Amino acid sequence: MLRGDRDPRRRRAAAAILLSCALAAPQAGCAAPVRAPRPAPPPVVSSPGGPKVSSEPGRRFLVSGDGELSLVHGHGGQSLRVRYRRPDGGYDPAAIAKIDDFFRSRGDSEKTRVSLRLVEAIDFLQDRHRPTRTLLMSGYRSGEYNAAIIARGGQAARSSMHTEGLASDLHFDGVDQRALWLDVRELECCGAGYYASSSFVHLDVGKPRFWEETTSRVKENLSKGNARVFARTDFDRYDRLDGAVLRLHAVTLRPIRISRHAEFAPQAGSAGGPVVPVRLEPDGPAGPGECMEFPDGDSAPIRFTLAEEVGAAPVEARGAPLRGRILLHACEPRLEATPAVIESNPVEIRAPVAPAPPGASGRA
Repeated sequence: MLRGDRDPRRRRAAAAILLSCALAAPQAGCAAPVRAPRPAPPPVVSSPGGPKVSSEPGRRFLVSGDGELSLVHGHGGQSLRVRYRRPDGGYDPAAIAKIDDFFRSRGDSEKTRVSLRLVEAIDFLQDRHRPTRTLLMSGYRSGEYNAAIIARGGQAARSSMHTEGLASDLHFDGVDQRALWLDVRELECCGAGYYASSSFVHLDVGKPRFWEETTSRVKENLSKGNARVFARTDFDRYDRLDGAVLRLHAVTLRPIRISRHAEFAPQAGSAGGPVVPVRLEPDGPAGPGECMEFPDGDSAPIRFTLAEEVGAAPVEARGAPLRGRILLHACEPRLEATPAVIESNPVEIRAPVAPAPPGASGRA
């Protein structure tokens, strides 16, 4: 339940960002193919040290709740209420484990690391709309369970974000579901689908887009051939990019080849100046040379750590936070619909992009 038409405003914004891309720089991580998911690596559940430069202490995402999540399972009625985020901005490992368990795959009870970005987005909507309760209709789906849904004619995409722990189907009691869906559209943070006949809203943390049940194109396999591959950073707010983690998602075809060089591109109208090169450090073997190759048959997620490009001028926040995106580059030859440029979510920088002092972390 992931497909839909994109808002023309978003397409124009994306085009502006791509036009600003002038340099080539390191590339970043990618998610496991849907057909062979693996358990996620251990979570980064506590934010690293360093100055708290955010204007909202403890909030690492541009869309954040108050740090407490309350859910009721739509199949069985089990309940979950946890405070997952500490006042200092760190995440409670025990609470995160409970969320992962609650979101487990219905068909086979498999579990994965649920995206913290998704958890924060659900919490945000609960705080904003104050439902009497929130029903989780569908959370994580193993690749096998997702395939079984498709085989019996159910509404599920072959490369569903449910299989990467990035999506949920939710019913908010006491709230107009369509009005809430329209609200998510305006946030431009997430993918949002409104299913009137079943009275639920699909929420994911992929590219911002929206659809209704009658306009869903889930059966068209729109992600085929890497057509919708995208990147996501571990957090949204940083004091510097050096040390940030980046992953690729919706990778449906391998081998995929990614440049070691990427860019930070300030958004249109930002006072941050031109694009700035950054370097990608792969998490695991990636082969020699300028382009890193991730072969077919390898189900390990593709993950990178960002580092400052040697000789690059730092990005200065210059008072107001500097917002932009990380632009990754796919090397030639690109298979099928693999895009030349892969965008991250918006990130916000509040201090120069510069190497962290020895032994210190650079993340906010």
